[in-house]
Amino acid sequence: MFLENIGGLAMALLGASLAVGLSCVGSAKGTGIAGEAGTGLLCEDPSKSGKVMILQLLPGTQGLYGMAVFFVALIRMSFMGNMSLAAGMSIQTGCQFFAACMPMALGGLLSAIAQGRVAAGSINILAKKPDDWSKGLILCGIVEFYAILSLLCSMIMLFSLSA
Repeated sequence: MFLENIGGLAMALLGASLAVGLSCVGSAKGTGIAGEAGTGLLCEDPSKSGKVMILQLLPGTQGLYGMAVFFVALIRMSFMGNMSLAAGMSIQTGCQFFAACMPMALGGLLSAIAQGRVAAGSINILAKKPDDWSKGLILCGIVEFYAILSLLCSMIMLFSLSA
């Protein structure tokens, strides 16, 4: 009985950890891709640093979304409150928490990397046609939309669960 209860909590914590962990890995990769593109431009024209930083920052939002899902999951499973409730979680409930965190985990990972690539391309727009850099910003926003959908999906599922 004890191991079964710990197993449910372990599954729930694994889901929450993957939501933040994979989203942060994607954000690190995405901001790295954009940062590499930005360094080349900044060597040529340091006056564009503000716009480059905005474009590099965009893939970092998925890590923040993952952190939000992580905290909401911990609160919903009563991990940050009454530990006796969290410790008594069934494996079925733990799997539900795990599944609720997966949209953000996978959506955050993949969209942050994709957004980093789009941001790198947008930095090329900034280098060649500085007046059109906002077009690249819009392209990054389109990818961001899918990260927001992943966040929304995980949040809806988490708020429908009770520990």
